[in-house]
Amino acid sequence: MLQRDPWLLPDGIEEVLPDEARHLESLRCRLLDLFACWGYELVIPPFIDYLDSLLIGSGRDLDLQTFKLTDQLSGEMLGIRSDMTPQVARIDAHHLKREWPTRLCYVGTILHTRGDPLEKSRSPMQIGAEIYGHAGKESDLEVIGLMLEMLEQCGLSNAHLDLGHVGIYRALSKQAALTEAQETALFDVLQRKANPELEVLLATLDLSASTRAMLSALPDLNGDFSVLDRAQTVFADADTEVKLALADLRATAEKLCSRFPDLPMSFDLAELRGYHYHTGVVFTAFVPSVGREIARGGRYDNIGAAFGQARPATGFSADLKLLTNLSKVTMTPERKPLIFAPFVEDQGLESKIRALRASGQAVLQQLPGHADGPKDHACTAVLELQNQSWVVKPLV
Repeated sequence: MLQRDPWLLPDGIEEVLPDEARHLESLRCRLLDLFACWGYELVIPPFIDYLDSLLIGSGRDLDLQTFKLTDQLSGEMLGIRSDMTPQVARIDAHHLKREWPTRLCYVGTILHTRGDPLEKSRSPMQIGAEIYGHAGKESDLEVIGLMLEMLEQCGLSNAHLDLGHVGIYRALSKQAALTEAQETALFDVLQRKANPELEVLLATLDLSASTRAMLSALPDLNGDFSVLDRAQTVFADADTEVKLALADLRATAEKLCSRFPDLPMSFDLAELRGYHYHTGVVFTAFVPSVGREIARGGRYDNIGAAFGQARPATGFSADLKLLTNLSKVTMTPERKPLIFAPFVEDQGLESKIRALRASGQAVLQQLPGHADGPKDHACTAVLELQNQSWVVKPLV
């Protein structure tokens, strides 16, 4: 076995060094304050949980991304969370049990077995917000509005929003009477936008000509607002559920256009990531400088039933580490002024240091046996003894 250097980290696992940690923590506090201003309450789910609780309602989407281990106390399978949303849904359904809409937010590290192809990190810091207990598009609009304001707080005012609705594909699959295996195969082809494979697959299925045409058209239904007009023509022979889902998407998009007239929007009716998880409108935010989404979310109305209370839900999440890296260009938190104190056995000095720290000022005291000085620690002032009193002297 090769000897590995002890300072190496596993692939996709990174440390956060002081300057970045300061920036990340500043942004974390700013965003949680923003969520609180919108009425969202902070919750802190556990980092490790029973495996079945972590995978509730997610199908295979989270299963492949979840590290699994055996609990030495109970013998049951545990998992390290790869998404905090199921845990937050449990808090709403099992612990809070409110009859009115509940707004919750969260932030914490999650762990993935594999990194995203475009983002190699396997330990994102997930930050997000959810609304439970409201089924209308008003709550979808609220979480999208909050997500956009979150990005604004990060200095990312040039966000582009991509919208879809998984209910369209769900209803088309139901209309086509697909088996589970057929639906899975079709889902895989649509996700890869593999049009030639799609035509071959559809030819093997026992479908009416109109149903085959509608499924075949899905990958091409992406682009600007005109996509919704084209979809209305394509789905003219679709069941009522398809038309209702399309109408829901259009109504949401029109409201967004009214509230955010300068927001660039596009549509992709074959965007099905999280298909086993989401049930309605889904949305993704992009910025031109990044080749992947920077925030995403949608409606997921089925997840709470397993925890004892079936409640409609919608929300979004993002990687705080990614937002931190992107916001560095436009937002650099000021470093807290730091006072340097020499190492001296003096009760007056100790009292002065305690008083300064109690007043909220930062004081770093030198340790004996070292020749480091205030400049080595980027200090802005020093404590000096003048006329038997310790005073703060700014450094020029």
